[in-house]
Order: sequence, then C-alpha cells, then structure tokens
Amino acid sequence: MPALDATHQLLALFCGSLVGASLALIGGGGSILAVPLLLYVVGLRDAHLAIGTSALVVSLNAFANLVPHARAGHVRWRESAVFAMAGVLGALAGSSLGKWLDGQRLLVLFAALMLVVAALMWRPRPAVAPPPPVHRFPRLGGAGLLTGGLAGFFGIGGGFLVVPGMMFAAGLDIVEAIGSALFAVGVFGATTAVSYAASGLVDWRVAAEFLAGGLAGGWLGALGAHRLAQRRGVLNRLLAMVIAAVALLMLWREAGRL
Repeated sequence: MPALDATHQLLALFCGSLVGASLALIGGGGSILAVPLLLYVVGLRDAHLAIGTSALVVSLNAFANLVPHARAGHVRWRESAVFAMAGVLGALAGSSLGKWLDGQRLLVLFAALMLVVAALMWRPRPAVAPPPPVHRFPRLGGAGLLTGGLAGFFGIGGGFLVVPGMMFAAGLDIVEAIGSALFAVGVFGATTAVSYAASGLVDWRVAAEFLAGGLAGGWLGALGAHRLAQRRGVLNRLLAMVIAAVALLMLWREAGRL
C-alpha cells in the first residue's frame, strides 16, 4: 500500500480520538466504527487491511484500559481466562474465514452486524440472573468460543457481546463484566491481528497513529465521563444512531459492487 500523506495521517489521529472518546464516555460500541473510519476517512483501500489494522488497535486499546479496572479490583481473572481461552480458538477460525471471504462481501456482512450492534445499544441491558456454579465455566467456554469467532471474523473487539455474555454465563455485575471483558477483548483482537499480520494485512504506521489518537481521545472522554454520567443513555442512543447511519452508508456503497 502506498504511504499515506500528512492529511491522512492527521485523519488517522482524529478518527482514533473519536473511537477512544466514545469508548471512555459510554464503555463500548465505538470500536466497531474503526473499520469504516479506516476505509472511508483514513484512506485504506483494502477491507482486509482495515480489519487487520483495526484488530491490532482494538487489542492494544483494550489492554491499556484494562489496567485501571484491574487496579480497582473489577477484573474476575478466572472467568476472564476461561472466556478468553475458548475465544482464541473461535478467533483463529473466524479470522481465517474472514481472510478467505471476498472483501466486498465481508463489508456487507460487517454493515449488517453494525445494524445489530446499533439495535442492541438502543435497548437498555436487562438484569441477568447468575447461573448455578456448576454450569458457570462450561457456559463461559461456549459463550467465549462464539464471541471469539465473531470477533475474529470481523476484526472487532466484540465488547458489545463479551459484556452481556459474561453477565449471562458467570452472573457478573455490570462493573465486573466490563472490567473482565477488556481482557477477553484484548486477547481476541491480538489473536486476529497476529493472523492478519502473518498474511501482511496490518498497516503498522496507521495502527500507531490511530492508537495514539485513541489514547488521547480516551483521556479527554474520561474527563467528561463523570460530568455526562447522567446522560449516558442519551449518548448511548446517539452513538447507536451514528453506527446505524454508517452501516446503511456501507450497505449502499458496497452492495452495489457485488
């Protein structure tokens, strides 16, 4: 791929900051915008390259955000490890299938997934009853395998699936589920990124610029998170509308090319 000019490098920083800020403000959903931003704003021309680069950025962002949650005692390490280990198998299979699929078809499926994410974000999360202890780890393994497969296939963190998955399978409360999910998201993203990097489908410089913007945006978003805490539901629905709009744009652009 030809080197991006200074304008597109600045766009990578800016887009990364948008994703980082959204993650800090509402705790999820923003990373799914990384692929369309990399394609349509930053200027990456290949769907697989955008997915591989996005997976690396999502992984590093997740591990960076894991640190404060771990220090606060919000991470249930045993549950996270079981979920992540099962998910690695799914991520390997999913990323291999994603690389095999035609780029335009993959983007159409990605847009359909975005519409599902937007619908899930629009609705409030229901309370989840904890499962019996004897069923906890088998359920974690099954949920991790499915979520890892989707994360690997689409090159996303899958936090919108990991958090409710861990609440359902292990009976974690929302704070523990968010903190524990970050470990699994980081592992899924790293697995997918390694698979794509082995095929030469990661743009390392764009990933570094996107990540730098994400860290800055996350810091700014964290500053405003407390002030906007009472409006989190509004922000959640606003981001859901943005994701749905981008998904419809992708479907309009990519479906015509099939």
